[in-house]
Amino acid sequence: MTDNPAMSIRELTPEQARLRHADGALLIDVREVHERAGGMAEGAIGVAKAALLAGPALHLPALDREILLICQSGKRSADAAQALRDAGYTNLSSVRGGTVAWRTAGLPLVQPMLDAGERDFYDRYSRHLLLPQVGESGQRRLQQSSVLVLGAGGLGAPAAFYLAAAGVGRLRIVDDDVVERSNLQRQIIHTEAALGTVKVDSARQRLLALNPHIEVEAIAERVTSANIDALLQDVDVVLDGSDNFPLRYLLNDACIKHAKPLVYAAIERFDGQVSVFDAGRQRGVAPCYRCLFPEPPPPEFAPNCSEAGVLGVLPGLAGLMQATEVLKLLLEIGEPLTGRLLRFDALQMRFRETRVRADPACPLCAPGVPFPGYIDYAAFCSHSP
Repeated sequence: MTDNPAMSIRELTPEQARLRHADGALLIDVREVHERAGGMAEGAIGVAKAALLAGPALHLPALDREILLICQSGKRSADAAQALRDAGYTNLSSVRGGTVAWRTAGLPLVQPMLDAGERDFYDRYSRHLLLPQVGESGQRRLQQSSVLVLGAGGLGAPAAFYLAAAGVGRLRIVDDDVVERSNLQRQIIHTEAALGTVKVDSARQRLLALNPHIEVEAIAERVTSANIDALLQDVDVVLDGSDNFPLRYLLNDACIKHAKPLVYAAIERFDGQVSVFDAGRQRGVAPCYRCLFPEPPPPEFAPNCSEAGVLGVLPGLAGLMQATEVLKLLLEIGEPLTGRLLRFDALQMRFRETRVRADPACPLCAPGVPFPGYIDYAAFCSHSP
């Protein structure tokens, strides 16, 4: 048993704390619920530090009752003990080394009473729950979120994998293609056994194998002006995994119409670019895809991967960036790539950022401009009269 001069709080070894608890001291675990799910010191009562300090009288008896506090490593419990001392409690100790030391000493641990679903939640997302920017409230928010993923190919594959792993509650994946052997070099969501099957069905099977607690809606359709409004229904963010200009312009226009943020990426050979277009929610402030590319380039200057080739890992880099932006948007954390185009050269591993400003004369997203309706995007992108 020692005193910590800096904190003026008595510290006990786990063995000493167990003996004091056996003699009637109150043992309180001040960790968060998800941390306690991994095991608590036998006999401890779980009360998170913030809740304990917000209303100590709700959880603690008389001011002179012997109270032992334990956390993961000993710091939070010592801090909590000091705060309680300042509040008038006089008989306080912190368990040195916390639950880690308790486990190392071979002292008994118990599992809190959680149903299977809650235990899976706290175990599966334990690393997210440790982040102050996410925490349990943020993870629950992801659980209630919905993302539309356009394309189950090179970009959609890694993005969907990480969104599923992160616990996004509902993924709506749209693609009308089937799995071919040439896809396997970069579209990591598909396997040899899936050759010839519909991509969205292959993707759904793999995503649910990774996280069976999410919903994956597989839609084997070509995205057109006729179905885009229905596809955007009840989604929070749209992820563009397309590989052609007509679909990019259609997605842009639809996201403006429905005020949905659009997470964009494009790849070619060894180069990629990623951005967020959120003009539908931030008219006149955030740009849209048309602000960056008012007109598509001639087809000969914009070959797709089947024509120009692509390094297999390149869509993985871009897709992971897209997934990161989606999570930031859903959690409302950090600084999304809104108004910024991030370009990267995988051969040199160099990144360059370009500022993209809202075009005050944009025919789609300028303030006060009514939605003009969908157009013939194939004709627009082929420069047909």
